[in-house]
Amino acid sequence: MSLDQDTVKRIAHLARLKLSEDRIKSMQEDLNRILHFIDQLNEVETGSVEAIAGVNTPAMPMREDRVTDGDKVQDILQNAPEVACNMFVVPKVVE
Repeated sequence: MSLDQDTVKRIAHLARLKLSEDRIKSMQEDLNRILHFIDQLNEVETGSVEAIAGVNTPAMPMREDRVTDGDKVQDILQNAPEVACNMFVVPKVVE
């Protein structure tokens, strides 16, 4: 499949791209290269290849949904320059 300049202009319009006339030719070449590459991929025989992901994959294992604080309060607060009541002390920004 090959695109002509009118098709490239239509694609640019649909994609809300403003292309100058000198840019249309290079865009046409780029799009034709992409389509040629896709055509090459379509030639590859994939009928015997088993899918590794998709809608038929089994469900992911679920863990119990429970709320924890991680028991890391003291480890986290060690990084703070100033601590009060087990919280970070920050400078006042609104008066």
